[in-house]
Amino acid sequence: MSPFLSSAQRTEKWRHLRLTLDEGVATVTLARPDKLNALTFGAYADLRDLLAELARERSVRVLVLAGEGRGFCSGGDVDEIIGATLSMDTAQLLDFNRMTGQVVRALRECPFPVIAAVHGVAAGAGAVLALAADFRIADPTAKFAFLFTKVGLSGGDMGAAYLLPRVVGLGHATRLLMLGEPVRAPEAERIGLLSELTEEGEADTRAAALARRLADGPALAHAQTKALLTAELDMPLAAAVEMDAATQALLMNGEDYAEFHAAFMEKRPPKWQGR
Repeated sequence: MSPFLSSAQRTEKWRHLRLTLDEGVATVTLARPDKLNALTFGAYADLRDLLAELARERSVRVLVLAGEGRGFCSGGDVDEIIGATLSMDTAQLLDFNRMTGQVVRALRECPFPVIAAVHGVAAGAGAVLALAADFRIADPTAKFAFLFTKVGLSGGDMGAAYLLPRVVGLGHATRLLMLGEPVRAPEAERIGLLSELTEEGEADTRAAALARRLADGPALAHAQTKALLTAELDMPLAAAVEMDAATQALLMNGEDYAEFHAAFMEKRPPKWQGR
């Protein structure tokens, strides 16, 4: 995502979510608690556009994605999306489904780590948003459900059939996407869907702590690590090793690499600049 700005001004207010910025940490909160943070057309569009804007903000070093109220996100709003799509033609449906995929691509391609702080339900599109994050931190109330076949659609929605096998393996992914059965937090941890299982009510706190650790670290190294993890998923080893070599050569010319050496010699913590 390019950091270069066009004529359009940065948006300060978002109608369908809440954004806070704190010393390199951007926190995006899905804020429809009365609807278990169900997504609308506007919410998808806001997420797509916000992620593009944050990617251009060189001050943003990490993103936390959270949900207000009793759960993380219950997926697409039944009334506002499923009902509406029944009257759309194929071109309109394709535009909508491409937009939801653009949100997932933006989460994977933004130049900073994304942490999903999950409590309660993460269902349908909500489960895929969490899946697209780099870290998933959940408390024992978390329940993931890839519900797409339950409504008569393919389980491979929004990139789920690409991402989930790479996180939990093909066997578990087939079961979760084909049957649409819920996976509670202990099982999610067992099959590798979670990065961390916390005590009840602690997911947001632990996500904030991880976000601070990442934001205070070498941002360019984190960005390049994320880029390589995504790019190398489908590369042969020879191409991946060559990409690693080129990336390391660039970073070895960076300020953070020199700063590490200086800090090591002076027996002090590094002062990372993200350069």
